[in-house]
Amino acid sequence: MLIRQITSNTEAGTDEAGRGCLAGPVTAAAVILPIHFDLNELNDSKKLTEKKRYELRPLIENKSIAFSYAHVFPEEIDQINILNASIKAMHLALSKLSLPINFIAVDGNRFHSFESVPHQCIIKGDGKYQNIAAASVLAKTYRDDYMEKIHQKFPQYSWDQNKGYPTKAHRKAIAEYGPNLHHRKSFQLLPKQLQLPLSATS
Repeated sequence: MLIRQITSNTEAGTDEAGRGCLAGPVTAAAVILPIHFDLNELNDSKKLTEKKRYELRPLIENKSIAFSYAHVFPEEIDQINILNASIKAMHLALSKLSLPINFIAVDGNRFHSFESVPHQCIIKGDGKYQNIAAASVLAKTYRDDYMEKIHQKFPQYSWDQNKGYPTKAHRKAIAEYGPNLHHRKSFQLLPKQLQLPLSATS
């Protein structure tokens, strides 16, 4: 059971996934849950197994009043930096909700005002607020779906396993094959002693 219950049918929770990845988009979700919503197994998506996240996603979507998600892709991440890209993804998700909102609960400690709607940043909010936890599950699973999709074209990076995070196997593949168009060129893709010229292979 998460600490805070929903108090309004016009309150949205938002969270992002993929901020620390070397490849792929940063993905955010926004969720409006009904008052008295209760899903005992819901938690911060990082504390759930992949199987459990995908089990919870349809339950969240079916029980929610509204939900949405949005990607911001590597080219834009490199242009505006990962913090601004994460906030932009949350704004995009919020803008896609089918209902107006009067309050936003945000995971983390940084956010830019969205359409003059009051908001509150909550550090580790995905373990405290049910609507943020729900958004974290949706953001993580929809981002993973995208990484599975691009893995089909670029299997050498094993994105079906590492989802773009900086694992040893992912860095080894970058060293061997070089970065491609899905890599974030503004990130340190390899340790300095192994750095390669950055190219956008396809």
